[in-house]
Amino acid sequence: MASLWSSLEKDLFNPQKKRLLETIRVWKTGKKKKMSILCVVVDTWRPVQPCLVQVRAEPLRTRRWWPLAELRLVDGKSLQQASLDFDLQFDKVYKWTTSSFEEKKTFLRCLWKLSHRFLGRAVTFVNVPSCALEGMPRPQEDRKDPEEAESQEGLSSYQEMTPKEAGDVLKVLEEYEPLMSNSVAFAEQLSRELHKLDEANLQAIISSEQEVTQLMSSIDEALAEVARVEETLQVYDELLGSVKQQMDHIHRENSLLHRMVSNRSKLMDELLFLTTRLDLSKEHWDVLSRVDLSSPARVRSCSAAAEALSACMNTPLQPGSRKLQAVAEQLILFETLKQNFENSLISHITNIFQLQGSSQVPALGQPIDQLSASSHGLHHKELLPYTPLMAWLRNSSPALFCDLPKVYAQNLGRLYEREIRAFFEQAKTSLLGRRKGSLQESPEKPLGNRHQPRWSLPGSRESQEEPPARGNVVKVLEQVLRQLQPLCTSEQRFLQEFFQLSHDAADLQGLEASATKGGETLAPPEDPPCTKRRSQPEEPTARLLSEIFSCLELELRGFLDVCNKVHPFGCLQVLVTLSDSVFGMWGSSSAPPSSFLNTVLGNVLLLAKSSFNKCIGTLCKEIEEAKVPSRMKGGILPSVSRFQEFVDFSEEVFRTAQRRGELDKAHLRLASSVFSSINSLSSANLKVNTHMAMMENFHHIYCFLCQKKIPCLEDKKREAKQKYSEHMEKYVLKCLDQPLEKLHHFFEGVKARLAQGVKEEELSFQLAYSKQELRRVLEKYPGKEVRRALETLYRKIHKDLSPEENLLPVVWHAMEQEFIRQYQEFEDLIRRCYAGSGIAMDFTVEDLLSYFNSITLSNM
Repeated sequence: MASLWSSLEKDLFNPQKKRLLETIRVWKTGKKKKMSILCVVVDTWRPVQPCLVQVRAEPLRTRRWWPLAELRLVDGKSLQQASLDFDLQFDKVYKWTTSSFEEKKTFLRCLWKLSHRFLGRAVTFVNVPSCALEGMPRPQEDRKDPEEAESQEGLSSYQEMTPKEAGDVLKVLEEYEPLMSNSVAFAEQLSRELHKLDEANLQAIISSEQEVTQLMSSIDEALAEVARVEETLQVYDELLGSVKQQMDHIHRENSLLHRMVSNRSKLMDELLFLTTRLDLSKEHWDVLSRVDLSSPARVRSCSAAAEALSACMNTPLQPGSRKLQAVAEQLILFETLKQNFENSLISHITNIFQLQGSSQVPALGQPIDQLSASSHGLHHKELLPYTPLMAWLRNSSPALFCDLPKVYAQNLGRLYEREIRAFFEQAKTSLLGRRKGSLQESPEKPLGNRHQPRWSLPGSRESQEEPPARGNVVKVLEQVLRQLQPLCTSEQRFLQEFFQLSHDAADLQGLEASATKGGETLAPPEDPPCTKRRSQPEEPTARLLSEIFSCLELELRGFLDVCNKVHPFGCLQVLVTLSDSVFGMWGSSSAPPSSFLNTVLGNVLLLAKSSFNKCIGTLCKEIEEAKVPSRMKGGILPSVSRFQEFVDFSEEVFRTAQRRGELDKAHLRLASSVFSSINSLSSANLKVNTHMAMMENFHHIYCFLCQKKIPCLEDKKREAKQKYSEHMEKYVLKCLDQPLEKLHHFFEGVKARLAQGVKEEELSFQLAYSKQELRRVLEKYPGKEVRRALETLYRKIHKDLSPEENLLPVVWHAMEQEFIRQYQEFEDLIRRCYAGSGIAMDFTVEDLLSYFNSITLSNM
């Protein structure tokens, strides 16, 4: 502790001319990790200013300074228990905890003494024992001798000099500084000065005795005057007592008069309010009683009268007002009038619904190639004048209003059902454009030749009989979708306006915002956003539309089935047309989309996707399971040709499509099936070389994909090129076994012996591979014989390869390179294993090049 004290003084306070009085080790309450030291210091010059300093323990460094004059409160936390916590309040409360209760008492005693000495009790000490503050002696100190106790009492009664007294003492010391060395003389001088002061004080007291006597007499006179004033005030108070009673009586009477006037005014206001607000004019009463809705003007009169009636009935009344007989009778009359008017209005509106629902479907007078759905603008125009009355009915009687949309949906649903069926019958007639029985035949069997493969394409030789049907499917389907959108949108707007369902429009617009999630403007066609709302409660507008157009989705599905059967690949055209229509509708800002129509189109789009995937799956299965004809002599497989035709057709259909994710998947599936079909040739019993047939087909696919440049088939294009190269290499090796068959077998044996570990110089001593055996084999292949064998090989390759692929020059060049490579390999083996024997083949590399060149030129 002594070393810490000396370190604090030496390092921190002596350089700043401060004197250390007390220290204590503390940490913030609840946080023992950071130890600090609180130090009490004072200045070494006058005037003395005490301060409290917080010092970091390791390393010693000052953190905060507080002048002791800013200390407001010291809280010791407990009077009974030995608590180690205490609070110091400066600008805010600082909570500290120490490790020793004795250090805490010593520290608080130092603060108490400094506050009393320099601050004049400006600091409040709470929850601190008095013994800690006043420095009371401990129990063991009670046994000290009396003299020590008296000295201690004298010290405790000592009072600090004031600054003026201290200044006077210093002035005296300066005046008598020469006498300071002689204490006896200095004491005698002070005694003489004190005696003079005592004499002066006595004289002043004696001289002021007369003034004191005069002051006392003045005080006596003042007291007598005060007594007279009190008697006068008591008389006045008795006189005013009766006046006060009279004024109180007048005040009570006046308050009663004010209350009567206020009550009468409030009563008149309430009567005027009731007679004014509960009074329906005779004109409005007559209008609501007659209920004449035969013209728009009279409908507007009824609407105004109904609003006036609602205003009267919705008048806010006090609970006591309803007990008045006149008010109760008036309210009963209003309720009766309202019920009669509501019944008449509902009956009238229901009759209009029934008349509209039973109206006849207009005859379709348009040409076959021009589709047009019936418009309900006149029906809507007939009902729109009743919109204010519908709003009034919804507010006044919600229970009665809720039945009207259902009645409307039931009656108008029958009309829409007849119109939609007639519209789709016209669309089917426009699509087929031939004999009457075609509509009944189309669901039972595919259109066209019964023996035609279901996946043959319009561009192939088998299906060139009906080229107009290809564009007709797209044209008619686009017309159908263009007619359905305004039909559903106009009906949706009418429902929202007439039945006051416009508050649901925010939900409809929010549907499109949900499709932009993830940074995309539109949702992919695989997951139309309208289908994701199935799990959520249907909104009122969509529910009404689904009841009105209950047959729309069923009829649209039937029409799409006809489209799929009219054309072999109608499902592909249907998918593209539906996708473009749906997402074109979502991207259009001219009119808000119909959530019901979006749901229907989303469902049929999923159906079209399912049909397309099913068709592609069937096509892939037929391609993979197709059997190769046993008499096939080469050429391109039918599956390859059909894959090519499908890609041509689909790319043309999807040329303007916004999305092609499904097509890319179909291309990959079909390409894999075609590759599998080509690979199956290896196990087929063909009359031609298997590698040659596979080479031609893979080469054909590679050239076709290079021409089309389809991004999703880039991997398949590279795979086709790799397989084409592999099978061409195998085909070349197979063919080159024939011209030099014995020589090839001989050197294959040589390479086998070398691989078994026979040394090159010892190989010629084996009987089967001796020099004589090598000369005998080489004599069988002179230059003329090699040329004749190559000509035969060329004629065989020319006969095997199909002329459409034009692979003869490529294959012949590959054979030339491979033949020269084999020749060089044979020459190298002769040089290594038969060195010095003088054995060589009858022809050279230049001879081989001339042979190949002359054969090529002679067959051009």
